[in-house]
Amino acid sequence: MKEIQLEYVLPGNIEKRSFEIIREELRERGIWLPADQDPVTRRVIHTTADFDYAETMTYSPDALDTAYRVLRSGGDIVTDTNMTRSGINKKFLRTLGGEVHCFMAEPDVAAEAKERGVTRATVSMERASKLTKPLIVAVGNAPTALVSLHEIMENTGWRPELIIGVPVGFVNVVPAKELILRSGVPCIINRGRKGGSNVAAAICNALLYQIRDGKVPERK
Repeated sequence: MKEIQLEYVLPGNIEKRSFEIIREELRERGIWLPADQDPVTRRVIHTTADFDYAETMTYSPDALDTAYRVLRSGGDIVTDTNMTRSGINKKFLRTLGGEVHCFMAEPDVAAEAKERGVTRATVSMERASKLTKPLIVAVGNAPTALVSLHEIMENTGWRPELIIGVPVGFVNVVPAKELILRSGVPCIINRGRKGGSNVAAAICNALLYQIRDGKVPERK
């Protein structure tokens, strides 16, 4: 029986070593990520241990510049699940003047959704559209949230500064993502069925950590 080989890494170095392994494996696969997208996509791979994201993560041309501008200026984040909200580094976001909102678990949201015969995600996105601060919407679970966002933008002219669209699943997931990609709104989308609340949080944190670590160039 082959001996099991363990790699001994100090606890404080585990994340650093993980990112080194990801970089090495990407090179072995012949994948070279664009420099500006690399920290975001690699954090998603780190969160999921899934290298398919290197091929499917899609960024509109102005997505990253928009994200950094909004976060630096104290913009807020709206999530479609409390799991995504829990995973975002809210402490650092607060130092920038922003906060995270999630309306999904609000009793009045559930009551309104039941009365109208729509999903809570639909009502939550309507609530998001009433916020007055610059906004990033991060969707990791509900494709209906993306569909609702698209409908709100089409019908009212309101639009968030950036949409992170990475819901996971089978029903309407792929077309909902494509709607956002074609909307003209700056967006970060994972094409296909994969995604999740953890992926949405990972993207938000990657953006925040780039700012925290001083790795985002100043824009004139």
